[in-house]
Amino acid sequence: MMKLTGKFTHSFKLKQTAQALLLAATALSILPATAATLKISHVRPQGTVIDQDVKRMGEALKAATDGDVKLRVYAANALGDYTLVQERISVGAIDMAVQPASTATDRRMQLGLLPYLATNWAEAQAIYGDGAPVREAMATLFAQQDITLLAAYPVYFGGISLNRNAVEPGQPDVSKGIKLRVPPIKSFQLLADNVGYIGSPLPFSEAFTAVQTGVVDGVIGSGAEGYYASFRDVTKTYIPLNTHFEIWYLMINSERFNDLSDSEQAALKTAAADFEQRRWQHAEQDQTANEQKLAANGAEIVKVSPQQLAQTSAKVRSTVWPEILSDIGAEWSQSILDQALEKTPN
Repeated sequence: MMKLTGKFTHSFKLKQTAQALLLAATALSILPATAATLKISHVRPQGTVIDQDVKRMGEALKAATDGDVKLRVYAANALGDYTLVQERISVGAIDMAVQPASTATDRRMQLGLLPYLATNWAEAQAIYGDGAPVREAMATLFAQQDITLLAAYPVYFGGISLNRNAVEPGQPDVSKGIKLRVPPIKSFQLLADNVGYIGSPLPFSEAFTAVQTGVVDGVIGSGAEGYYASFRDVTKTYIPLNTHFEIWYLMINSERFNDLSDSEQAALKTAAADFEQRRWQHAEQDQTANEQKLAANGAEIVKVSPQQLAQTSAKVRSTVWPEILSDIGAEWSQSILDQALEKTPN
């Protein structure tokens, strides 16, 4: 029997190793791509309209990619409040979210929260819709945080919730002696102070108890949908003052988005566009429905006249806007604002 030399044995083992590696590479090449499951956060409880809309988008995306891209939905701030979530999306710790823009990460994002920037639904879509000036500016700011903006989600025009009776709600120059919890955002503080209220900045987590215990008399910074979800038991009066237009953003970590194949990116963009278009079609009637829910829960809905809304809007634009624009950079923001107002319907 022929004895193998050490040299021959080494060569034979190398050949075996090479063949094994080739077989492994071939096997991997014919395996299907690993499905991507994207974690997506939103700010409302399960079963709410936004929860249903996100899940519908997820089903459309799953179908369009033959199950290769799926969404795992985390409702009710399960991954953290929206400020933390945006920061975590920026660094890739969370994939996606539908939520307000956090001004804590970039104060220029207050541009999208300017009170009375839009005064009706047609204006809102012209300002915040796809391709609109404010929308494009927000997309640029998100991109600087390594976040890709996929769509916007219109929610409502804001109002004021009170745990007491209203005082001259349509008269911005009347001092009402009513203390309101405001979000810790400069535009809301200035808004409350300039329409006759006393603004008291408090975290959202403390707001309900503050109203319940009389620390404040009510809240500003949300609308009928938000008040029904979180404050209906302490809302005796609701004033639909159109204080601001609440818009949420569908966002994804840019690196995570770029990791998707071209066809998967296209499917996600299509699902996002449908998600937004559907929302613009239903948002206004949802706002009315939520006002009716507050009324059914015992709240008095105190309407203000179009003339009073116009008077309030004019005062806020003249007093609040200059301070906010100065704070976020007047030269940068004024040009975007001018473009936005030019595009709004007369």
